Amino acid sequence: MEDRVRYFEDADRKLKRELGFQQLFFLSFGSIIGSGWLFAALAGAAIAGPAALLSWVIGAVLLIFVGLNYAETSCMIPRSGSVVRYPHLTHGGFLGFIMSWSFMLGTVTVTAIEALAVVQYASVYARDWTGVELTTVREGVAVLTGAGIVLAVLLMILFFVVNIFGVRFFGEFNRWVSWWKTIIPVLTFVLLFFAFRASNFTEFGGFAPRGFDNVFNAVATAGIVFAYFGFRQGLDFGGEARNPQRDIPAATILSLAAAGAIYFFLQLAFLGALDWDAAGVNPGDWAALNDSEWASQPLYYALESNGGVLVLGAASILSIFAVVLLVDAAISPAGTGWIYMGSSARVLYGMAMHDDLPRWLTRVEDRTGIPMVALVAALVVGCIFFLPFPGWYILVGFITGALVFTFVMGGVQVQVMRRTAPDLPRPYWLKGAAVFSPLGFLAGSMIFYWAGYETLRGVVAAVLIGLALYAFFQGPRRNRISYPVGLALGIPFAVVWLATQYFGPAPLGNGALPFFAYWVLCVAEVVGFVGLVWLFASDRGRREVKAAWWVLFLALALYLLSYYGTYGPLENPPVPFPWDNLIALAVGLVAYYWGVASGYETEEMRSINESGTGLVPTSEEEESLGALRD
Repeated sequence: MEDRVRYFEDADRKLKRELGFQQLFFLSFGSIIGSGWLFAALAGAAIAGPAALLSWVIGAVLLIFVGLNYAETSCMIPRSGSVVRYPHLTHGGFLGFIMSWSFMLGTVTVTAIEALAVVQYASVYARDWTGVELTTVREGVAVLTGAGIVLAVLLMILFFVVNIFGVRFFGEFNRWVSWWKTIIPVLTFVLLFFAFRASNFTEFGGFAPRGFDNVFNAVATAGIVFAYFGFRQGLDFGGEARNPQRDIPAATILSLAAAGAIYFFLQLAFLGALDWDAAGVNPGDWAALNDSEWASQPLYYALESNGGVLVLGAASILSIFAVVLLVDAAISPAGTGWIYMGSSARVLYGMAMHDDLPRWLTRVEDRTGIPMVALVAALVVGCIFFLPFPGWYILVGFITGALVFTFVMGGVQVQVMRRTAPDLPRPYWLKGAAVFSPLGFLAGSMIFYWAGYETLRGVVAAVLIGLALYAFFQGPRRNRISYPVGLALGIPFAVVWLATQYFGPAPLGNGALPFFAYWVLCVAEVVGFVGLVWLFASDRGRREVKAAWWVLFLALALYLLSYYGTYGPLENPPVPFPWDNLIALAVGLVAYYWGVASGYETEEMRSINESGTGLVPTSEEEESLGALRD
C-alpha cells in the first residue's frame, strides 16, 4: 500500500502547482456563472413565484455548509480530483466507486449542458440570420436538431482546445473571461430594475403563490443548485494549487457568497420586470412561464419587452443591452463549459487512480502538466450525452440529482478523518464540526429529496447500475472479488436492474406493478446483489461492502418517500408538506451517523498517516513539512 500511495503522490506532483487564490476563486466563480443564470430566474419564478428569492438564499447557505466540510479535507489532503478520491480514504473502494460513478455521471454532462445552452440561446437569431434551425420542440420541450448537435460538438472541441494549453494559461484565461461573466449579469439586473413592477410581488397570489413547499422544490429543480455547482471547482483543482491550505477554503466560500448575491438580484429584477402580456401568459399563472415564449431566452425577452422604458436617441438602452446579453449567452456557458471539461478530466483521473477506471487515464503530459488522456475521454463521453439528452431542460434535472447525491460525503468524511487521522496537519480546521458536519450532510440529502420523484427515478437507476460495473471492473482489479465471480454476479444484476427500470411502476411506466411493489423489487435486487458480493468477497472486500450500506439506505429510502411525499406524482400525497420534509431529515440523520460509524482507517489512509502529512514528502519538502508538524 505504501508503494500505491507513493504512486498517487508522484502522479499528483506531475500536475503543476501554479494556481493562486485569484485563479482558484475565478475557477469556482466562473464555473458558477454559467448557463444557470440565463434560465434559472424564469424556472424559479415558475415553480415558486416571488418566493424563489428565498430559494436562492437557501441554496447558497446549504452549499456553504457543504463547502466548509470539503474545505477541511481538501486542505488536509490536497488532491486533484479530490471529491472522488476522499471516499476511498474513509470507506474503501466499494463506496468510493459508487460516489465516483455518481459524480462522474453529473460532471461530464455539465460540459454538454453548457454547450447545449449556447446553442439553445443562439437558436432564435441563428434562424433569423441564417435560416438554419438549431432547435425544435419535442414533447413540449426545446431540443437540438441535427445541425444544433453538430454545433454543440464543435463547441465541445473548443472547450477541449482551451484546456490543452496548460493549467497556467487555463487559469489566467478563465480569470479574464470571468470578469466579463460578472459584469454582464450585474448590468442585466441593474437595467431591469428600471422596469420594476412592484405589483408582481403583491398581486397574482402574493409572495408565495404556489406555497412554501415549492420554495424548497425550486432549490433542486429550477436550476438553482445547478447554478451553484461550480463552488467545488477549487476542490477538484486542489492538487494544482500553490497554497491549498489558505486558498481553497477562501476561494470556495467567497465564490458562493459573491455568486449568491448576483443570483438573488437577478431573480428580484426578473420578477419585477415580468410583463405577463409580453410573455403570453395569463397574469398570475406562474407555472405557465415554463411553456411561454420567454422560456427559451428569458432575460433577453425581459430586456427587449421593456425596451421603451429608457430611450437613448432612437434606440432603447434595454433593447441595445439585450443584444449584448445574447453575446454573453455564448460566453458565460462557454466559460463554464471549458472549466468543467478540465474538471471532468480530473474526475476521470482521480477515479483511475483508485482503479475505478483504467490506469492509462492517469497519464499526465510533461509539457503541459495536464491529464491529456482523461481530457480526451471527457470530450468523447460529454458528446455522447447529446444523444439521450439533447436539450437544456431535459439534462439539468439529471445533472442536479447525480451531483448532489455526492454532497453527503463532505460532512461524513470530516468526522471519519478526525477519528482515523487525528494527527495529520489541518491547515483549515472546521470549528463547530459537530454541528456543521451533520448540517452539510443534511444539506446534500435534503436537496436530493427536493429534486422530486421524476428526477430521483432516473438518478437512482443510473447510479445503482454502477454496482454492476464494480463487479465487472474495480472489484476484480483490487482483488476484492474474482473476475469469474464478478461477471457471474454483475451480468444478471445489470440485466434485471435495467429491465426493472425500463418497465417501471404502473401507471407511470410500462409495468403493471404498483409503486410500492416495484420499490420492494428494486430493494430486493440491490440488497441481494450486494449481499452476494459480500459473500464472495475477500475479507477486505467485505469490510468495504459493510461500510457502504448506509448510502444505499439513504438513496432507496428517499426514493420511496419522494413518491408518497409533496414532490411526487400523487395529487393528494399521503405524506404532505412539511411532514415529508421532517421524515427526510430523520432519514438523513440516521444515514449520517451510520455513515460516520461505518468509516474506518483504510489501507491508503494508514499509509498517509505513517507519512505524517497529507502528502508523501519528497526530500526537498521534508524540512518544511517537519516544521509544519511541529
